Amino acid sequence: MIKAALFDMDGVLIDSEPFWQEAAIKAFRRVGVAMTREMMAETTGLRVDEVVRLRYEQFGWNDKSCQAVESDILDELDLLIDGRGSRMAGVAYILNFFKSRNLRVALASSSHFRVITAVLSKLQLQGQFEFVHSGELEPKGKPDPAIYLTCLRKLGLPAHEVVAFEDSFNGLAAARAARLKTVAIPDESVWQQDRFDAADLKLRSLHEFTEEHLAKL
Repeated sequence: MIKAALFDMDGVLIDSEPFWQEAAIKAFRRVGVAMTREMMAETTGLRVDEVVRLRYEQFGWNDKSCQAVESDILDELDLLIDGRGSRMAGVAYILNFFKSRNLRVALASSSHFRVITAVLSKLQLQGQFEFVHSGELEPKGKPDPAIYLTCLRKLGLPAHEVVAFEDSFNGLAAARAARLKTVAIPDESVWQQDRFDAADLKLRSLHEFTEEHLAKL
């Protein structure tokens, strides 16, 4: 029986993946690296420091440290979230769905706390989660299960009583590695990819989740 739900943030609560791509493309361009949206899509779900380190190992640059590039990305992202951020369809519905059944809800995001704070403020979701946990505090980001293992300890629940909502394959892999039940809500551009069939349930939006789905998990 499911007793709690853990939600990823980017791509689940807010359509921020395009913002991440735009911010990173601008920041990498400043150090002479020509990134594309397709290249950025390859790293969806990874922490920003891991993305920067990966691209530095591939392309290298001399003008800035990896930490400075990371900071540039986060600064650009803050501006985009504040200017254009909006809730994904079904956010209010899914939070009410679980809370009205006295089930626990928490947030498990790879994003830095500064980004999580900005998003929750923009979407007016402060105080909606029992706790918020960032991959920033973990030695490794998704697809490593560390963030979900920590959340399980915080909840004090076994993995089979917790469901994770994820949009990226890296996030899905992390949740599965932690043995959680999983709901994948991939972007329409990748929805047909077979790898998302590894989830216990694959939906097109949060609105589609029903009592029947909950009972089957």
